[in-house]
Amino acid sequence: MSAMDTDEPSVVSTSGSTGLSVSLHPLPILNISEHLVRRKLQTNSASPFVLGALLGTQNGREVEIVNTFELAVEEGGEMVDHGFLVSRRDQYKQVFPSLEFIGWYTVAQRPTARHIALHEQFTGYCSTPLLLTLQPAMSLVASSDVNAQNLPFKAYEPTIELRDRKSRSVYIEVPYSVETGEAERIAVDWTARGGGSGTSLESHLQTQRAAVKMLHDRILVLVKYVTDLIAGQAQKDHATLRALSALVASLPATENAAFREEFETEYEDVQLTAFLSSLTKSANILNDLVDKHLVVTSGNERGPGGPRRRGMGMGMGRHGDWDRH
Repeated sequence: MSAMDTDEPSVVSTSGSTGLSVSLHPLPILNISEHLVRRKLQTNSASPFVLGALLGTQNGREVEIVNTFELAVEEGGEMVDHGFLVSRRDQYKQVFPSLEFIGWYTVAQRPTARHIALHEQFTGYCSTPLLLTLQPAMSLVASSDVNAQNLPFKAYEPTIELRDRKSRSVYIEVPYSVETGEAERIAVDWTARGGGSGTSLESHLQTQRAAVKMLHDRILVLVKYVTDLIAGQAQKDHATLRALSALVASLPATENAAFREEFETEYEDVQLTAFLSSLTKSANILNDLVDKHLVVTSGNERGPGGPRRRGMGMGMGRHGDWDRH
């Protein structure tokens, strides 16, 4: 069953307000959109199942959605792979200590009972996990206001609704604003400048290819000049030759035999220093171990009546110990 099926009854409550303030950054928007497009290509389906986690910060009733990561599901698509979720969450936590698991995202026209069932699986990581849905069929409204909700995304907060003396879990739609930092504006602008001929990655590769081709053409001009000069077909220009000599001298000398020999010598010296350091550290550890062993051994040689010594001397008992009085 697709995440965008709408035959199930709606579980969105139209009454009440949560008073929650949600800020959505551009990175989650790009991540979720890319996730949907990739899943469409992988599954050859117009409405694939998309599921991921939301990372951000929460201060009281103010929530900020900063990043996302995709979630794995077990066979059948109804159970979340919790081992994978915990592993990825902890990995992000090591890099971004301030980010916490605050909810999950999917692709759907509106929340249904299926999303309530999925919601129950996330309550162990967050008391009230938010739901962010991407709605590709949602009509966009042209607006010059960057914070206007003219994006095909909707945010929901779970709550309990009482109806006919019965309680049920429902979602309440929460308004959100787009929060953009300076670095994010630059990244989004660069992505948007991908051009009509292809994606931003394709445009970047085309630029790199043009730069490499230009460099290759200029190198061929220099090679032809030197070849003609050696053959006596070109006039000698000392300024150009000095520039060529400086250029060649600045190139890496990795193919030079003398450089290779010196490099290997330096490399061996560095490795030898590292081995000596490791050997010294091991010797220190062994020395500490011997000292502790001696302390333990000397303690075992002491009796309840005082120290004992084994060895030679007058006044020794039957076992070679000093007589105790």
